[in-house]
Amino acid sequence: MTSALNTPLTTPALQRPRLPRYAPGLTAVGAIGLTSLLFSLTALHGYAGFVIVAAVVYVAALTALSAAVEGKRRAKDRLMTNILLGAVLFALLALVGVLGYTIYRGLHRFDPVFFGHSMRAVAEQDPDGGAYHAIIGTLEQVGIAAVIATPLGILVAIYLVEYSTGRLGRVVSFLVDVMTGLPSIVAGLFILALWVLLLGQGYSGFAGSLALVVLMLPTVIRSTEEMLKLVPDSLRESSYALGVTKWITVVRIVLPTATAGIVTGVMLAISRVVGETAPVLLTVFGSQSINFNPFNGAQASLPLFVFTEAGLPNDTAIDRAWTGALTLILVVLVLNLVARTVARFARVRN
Repeated sequence: MTSALNTPLTTPALQRPRLPRYAPGLTAVGAIGLTSLLFSLTALHGYAGFVIVAAVVYVAALTALSAAVEGKRRAKDRLMTNILLGAVLFALLALVGVLGYTIYRGLHRFDPVFFGHSMRAVAEQDPDGGAYHAIIGTLEQVGIAAVIATPLGILVAIYLVEYSTGRLGRVVSFLVDVMTGLPSIVAGLFILALWVLLLGQGYSGFAGSLALVVLMLPTVIRSTEEMLKLVPDSLRESSYALGVTKWITVVRIVLPTATAGIVTGVMLAISRVVGETAPVLLTVFGSQSINFNPFNGAQASLPLFVFTEAGLPNDTAIDRAWTGALTLILVVLVLNLVARTVARFARVRN
């Protein structure tokens, strides 16, 4: 009995030896050497192709080595770990590559002239000119869209979470799901047909804002809905027990508790639409001059500015397009930083 109890409960699989710590490094060196030989003997070329082939060879070799030494179970674990790490590195490299190249090309015209002048009476091959008119248009259009979409989205989310119990709620939820996958150009075509052509209001920054509202609403509704669902029911029940009505409970208890998440969702919706080109292309028409009135006349937009300049066959226009793209990235970055700051402040207050 004593000898049986003292017998270690181990299995043959757990007694297998482990690969030494230097094995992954040696495998990587061998994969690079084999890939170099393969590229020198074949027509394969390019840095990206070299990295991809070397990574595949490394994963395959390390998995085979692990299967021979450690067993199939640990080999599968190493294989999946390497695949996940490779996917993460690929995503990071793509992100760093896009940001790095945009910054590199965009800094050529990142100067006061670009941010302080429009393209009025400026030839496309002229090195002067800037995107001041487009920046003003984007800020006004996105600002108006946010002012319209934020309260509407929050109200719809409150209805779905707090009041919806029947068929109407299911219909509204279904329509929100449909709008989530709506292509941006369809939103632009809808506003073009309804506001510009049918009602005869003409091209304007406000028409572009209406198209952006259509794209913002589902994001605001869904993010707010999820945040409201996270509010504990005990808070609502405590308020009801004190005799507080439902709408006051929603306004004074539920919404302040979910403020941080709601603000983050609104900022994400704004970040999503700030770079949309198709809706503004169909609704604001575009302009080379500064137009501070979004309700009258064609207006410029940063995405439209980048789209227009990138399609011109000269280097000065291409440089302006890259700087416009860098400006859009900075706008989105600032919006996300503001969202995080506001969300952290709201969380501390609660």
